Amino acid sequence: MILYPAIDLKDGACVRLKRGDMAAATVFNKDPADQAQRFAAAGAQWLHLVDLDGALAGKPMNRAAVEAILAAVSIPCQLGGGIRDHATIEGWLAAGIARVVLGTAALKNPALVREACQRHPGRIAVAIDARGGKVAVEGWAEVSDMTALDLAARFADAGVAAIIFTDVDRDGILEGANVAATARLAQALPIPVIASGGIAGLGDLVALKASGAAGAIVGRALYDGGLDLGQALATC
Repeated sequence: MILYPAIDLKDGACVRLKRGDMAAATVFNKDPADQAQRFAAAGAQWLHLVDLDGALAGKPMNRAAVEAILAAVSIPCQLGGGIRDHATIEGWLAAGIARVVLGTAALKNPALVREACQRHPGRIAVAIDARGGKVAVEGWAEVSDMTALDLAARFADAGVAAIIFTDVDRDGILEGANVAATARLAQALPIPVIASGGIAGLGDLVALKASGAAGAIVGRALYDGGLDLGQALATC
């Protein structure tokens, strides 16, 4: 299982939210490139980047911070947030992003996901963020009537590199990962599933690994010091 330390970007800084609430952002590092270097130095093999402002605006809003991260580390980075068209996808891939993550577009423009997978094999992931089991989009501000599993199943044959499943109700509050929902997705899909939201300690990582998850995204637990990155990497 691959561990992805998370760098969420708001107003150019590295922050963490609670349950997706942009008004409840805690700044952990005003220099995202420095944070990326710290994670890489500790042994991380991937980074998970999110342009939070971009997710709400529908277009990239933290480009300078992302570019600084890419210049600072040599490990691959995946990026989501505000990526809604081919031009933006191709722009980020050309800039050095290893994998683009499509969230809102997966629900509202599934053809874009399929076309992007054909153009860029292995470099497109789909983010499925759920509140109460239903897919949330537009920076988690809008909740649809579709379940996470139903949306994921639409892309079973699309060539998606991974499904990133986030339980928004648990995100940023350190109350444990939604292992059961992750397991359902992992068992039902031929696509690797990366879990996100609520991971608080090594026990969550052990349970997610046993559930069949291919990866785990960890944020607040690393920033608050409740989870040591070296131990987490070893566990994964």
